[in-house]
Order: sequence, then structure tokens, then C-alpha cells
Amino acid sequence: MDAATAQGFASDWLIAWNAHDLDAILSHFSDDVVFTSPLALRIIEGSDGVIRGKEELRTYWSEGLRRTPELHFEIEDLYLGVTSVVIHYRNHSGGLVNEVLVFDGPLVIEGHATYLVS
Repeated sequence: MDAATAQGFASDWLIAWNAHDLDAILSHFSDDVVFTSPLALRIIEGSDGVIRGKEELRTYWSEGLRRTPELHFEIEDLYLGVTSVVIHYRNHSGGLVNEVLVFDGPLVIEGHATYLVS
């Protein structure tokens, strides 16, 4: 992963989320992605906060978008790892979030949404 690739991904990620374009968001994720999120505990019954596979991720994010039509993100910072990117962003309600994304080639194979402890 290089800086230009990370910046391009983050730009595409932001545009897709702010357009609520679920197909564009999911196009960057592998079919067998594993994604964790404290919000999944509330949205997907029985998930224990762990979403397995692109179709389950579609279900989770589709429900999240349905429940939050005002959803909008602004990227604050972008962090680069060897095979990972961390997108530090502010959500529609002003909350700070980090999304930790691990890649295998061009696709995300693992992701973790983390929220600021207040």
C-alpha cells in the first residue's frame, strides 16, 4: 500500500458513503471480508458485533443507511500501514470514528469500526 493508493481509496470511500451508494462501497471489499463494529451489536441481532462476508456486510450497512438517512462523513486524517489504512473521520452527528481496514491486494479483507470513548 502506498500513499497515492490509500488517498485514492479514501476519496472513493468518502464519495460512496456520502452518496449512500452501497454497491460502490462494497466494491472495495472481498467476498469473505470480516468486519467488526459496536453498532452491529445493535443492528444485526446475534452478530456479536462481527459481520462475516460481503452479503452480511450489505445487510448491515443497508439497515444502517435506512436508519440514518442523514448519514454524512468528513475525513479528518488518513493513516497508512503496510497492508492497512485507517480512516479517521467525523460522522453526521459530529462523532469521531476510526475505520481500520486491512487489504489483500486491492480489496479489504478485514475491517474494524472504532468509536471515541466519551
